[in-house]
Amino acid sequence: MMHPGLPEFWSYIVWAFMLMLSLWFVFKTPSKQITTVPVNLSNIKLIKPFVDVLINSYWPLTVLKIAVLIVFMLVIYAGLIGSPVPERNIATVLTWNIWWSGLIVSIFFFGSSWCAVCPWDTLADLFVKPRLWLKYKINNSLELTPPEWMRSVWPALFLFVGLSWLELGVGITTNPYWTALLALLLVVLATVTRAIFKNKAFCHYICPVGRTVGFYAQLAPIELRPINSDICASCTTLECFHGSDNVEACPTNLVMGRLSQNTYCTSCGNCVKSCPDKNIFWRIRSHSSEAMHSARPHWDEAWFMLSLLALTSFHGITMMQFWESWMKSFAQLIGDSGQLLISFSIGLGISMIVPAVIFTVCVYLTHCFSKTDVAFKKTFSSLVFISLPLAFCYHLAHNLNHMIRESVGASQLFYNPLGSGFQSVELSEKVFKEYNMLISQDALFSLQALLMMFGFFVAIKILRHRGHYLLSKSIWSLTPMLIFILLINGFNLWMLSQPMLMRLGMCVAPA
Repeated sequence: MMHPGLPEFWSYIVWAFMLMLSLWFVFKTPSKQITTVPVNLSNIKLIKPFVDVLINSYWPLTVLKIAVLIVFMLVIYAGLIGSPVPERNIATVLTWNIWWSGLIVSIFFFGSSWCAVCPWDTLADLFVKPRLWLKYKINNSLELTPPEWMRSVWPALFLFVGLSWLELGVGITTNPYWTALLALLLVVLATVTRAIFKNKAFCHYICPVGRTVGFYAQLAPIELRPINSDICASCTTLECFHGSDNVEACPTNLVMGRLSQNTYCTSCGNCVKSCPDKNIFWRIRSHSSEAMHSARPHWDEAWFMLSLLALTSFHGITMMQFWESWMKSFAQLIGDSGQLLISFSIGLGISMIVPAVIFTVCVYLTHCFSKTDVAFKKTFSSLVFISLPLAFCYHLAHNLNHMIRESVGASQLFYNPLGSGFQSVELSEKVFKEYNMLISQDALFSLQALLMMFGFFVAIKILRHRGHYLLSKSIWSLTPMLIFILLINGFNLWMLSQPMLMRLGMCVAPA
């Protein structure tokens, strides 16, 4: 069954917005300063008591970790011994329809908060460095320094591509058993790296979910930062980095006084609790401020962001009506048979190469037009931040379809998580879902259109600031990058306007 695409009415509105904003981009000179000022949550009286309890006490985060861990163990149990029908098994429904979609939505409001309660990391800590109610901690880790080849996001990117291949090529999203095995594999990876390396190398370098969350969190409206930068500048003990007698060190080796981006922050709050001057707190900021000027470009991170853009679009392509027929035709052409994994792998490779080539050409043209002395590699790494809002907002708009349309009846699965006594979902149940969505279809369409406009707006802001002040030339020299933004957002908007295959049917009814 297909989800209806975004109506033409909304597509025209988004295109009109994009064209008008493009004209503004070309003819309006960027301002010299960024005027947004972050606001400390401690200054908001209405929520200050709640925030104080959350960051100064251990029990709120501990309770959340235990709750998430219980649900995670339920997913493992149901996936291993429950019904093989994906729509009836809580393992596939909860993992792919609710958790993955909800995770992307949560970043929009709460940044990398998921990493603070991640069950993979919780289990790794329980196995390697158990503490809980004990007054002393047990350390079973070798505490080795990760090798140089690991100290980048290349391992995470490799796993991210591999997970996409398993999800869309092999089809683990429709197999509860393989979903459970994948979850267990991530636990093993987290535990082994925790037992060998110091701090949390898995979170920092390897976890594809954590790195996706981290890069998207650069667009989040919340951040952990110093209240007074002068206090951090004069600090010699660096408890935020080393930890204290009662608080663990920063799991991803961050020094708060030098922190300028959310990419590797896991929102654990260790720095808040360990700081002797109570100088670290949560702040609310503009969605675009970090990607515009605070984030520092690195070569490996640039390719991860560009891959995020390519893979989010690829997910949409694989859910189009024409995808299956294209794959079959291509498979016949190259003599592929079976699950068409060779054909799919080639399609995945092409989908990643094409955006990278287009982006590289646009950066090269911009570099030539500006006649700058800045190195091409630096220009590439700096301008790649425009891909973040394009990928993130399309990812949100795409996942809203799954979460809102396919989550009808999700609570019923907790009464029968294994799916015992149920058969496959019938067409009538899928139709029922379309008429009993969590919000109205018109509201869903308006949210999707607003997200596409928001992503374009943020990308334009990032390009204006980074492009103008990096290259120090006329805004006209950035026209190739403007065309890139229009092409990518226009393509994603077109995909959003097409009928889309359901990931899973999910209404529960007795056999």
